Amino acid sequence: MTAPRIDTDTLRRLPKAVLHDHLDGGLRPATVVELAREVGHTLPATDPDALAAWYFDAANSGDLVRYIATFEHTLAVMQTREGLLRTAEEYVLDLAADGVVYAEVRYAPELMVDKGLTLDEVVETVQEGLAAGMAKAAAAGTPVRVGTLLCGMRMFDRTREIADLVVAYRDAGVVGFDIAGAEDGFPPADHLAAFELLRCESVPFTIHAGEAHGLPSIHQALQVCGAQRIGHGVRITDDIPDLAAGKLGRLASWVRDRRIALEMCPTSNLQTGAAVSIAEHPITALKDLGFRVTLNTDNRLVSGTTMTREMSLLVEEAGWTAEDLRTVTVNAVKSAFIPFDERTALIEDVVLPGYADVL
Repeated sequence: MTAPRIDTDTLRRLPKAVLHDHLDGGLRPATVVELAREVGHTLPATDPDALAAWYFDAANSGDLVRYIATFEHTLAVMQTREGLLRTAEEYVLDLAADGVVYAEVRYAPELMVDKGLTLDEVVETVQEGLAAGMAKAAAAGTPVRVGTLLCGMRMFDRTREIADLVVAYRDAGVVGFDIAGAEDGFPPADHLAAFELLRCESVPFTIHAGEAHGLPSIHQALQVCGAQRIGHGVRITDDIPDLAAGKLGRLASWVRDRRIALEMCPTSNLQTGAAVSIAEHPITALKDLGFRVTLNTDNRLVSGTTMTREMSLLVEEAGWTAEDLRTVTVNAVKSAFIPFDERTALIEDVVLPGYADVL
């Protein structure tokens, strides 16, 4: 018997958890236009709808480096206290409107200091904006909890400095660390000093790996650097020669057996050439093989997406059911960088009751 189709309104109401979403990739087009005008930055389009379309078209290049280049215009409007406060607050409100109950937002403070802000000022301002958004969302009856991941840029040399920043703000809303940027040619092991510090300080971290580069990147992230999660991780399928048969190589077995979460982003992976279609995206096969896959947006503006849209695409094109969506949501909360008791409460009190009516 075929499972009934889940309509978009129902999907939007379902509780969601997102672990992989970039602050500078999720701005509202109208906000980019307004802030760009205030700071004198020239955009490729000044109409919000046209700008959104430009982002989506520019990102559909099939190339990670070109995809990353689209961030020039969002970062240009995130160099002031006013810009950071507004974009952080709106970020939270947009998640709440999409049914997200838990999120980890990531950004690179070193990319937001061009107008004179210090790294500490960037972090404190973003946290202030996120707190304002969470307060407004709670007052509106759509509470969402947002933790922060600070990113070091893997092609630069400030990752240890950013790791120090994570330790300094670990009790002020920052829950972990990541390295971001062009993956190919910039291996995780280049940043061992940062990862060693974080391990010594008992701070969790994830690493972008297995998107533009294959198994060596994932292996380094896990076995050399000690990551607790993998950002994207699509190329773990290179260690599963026959997905249908489910015969795993040693690295794939390690990832599955130790419940290492894969922060998968279907639409983004199509845009960067890491996957060929939603129907054939590895997230479905990996879910069926028992990997701890999670569903994420990566960059909502750049990819023209939301968590509701990502869910809808998997339902429509990959045959996902409400039970599948609940599974990846629970997976995400289980792998969140917050204390165990808080994760358990979120699953039992929010996620499972939220799915009760559709299962």
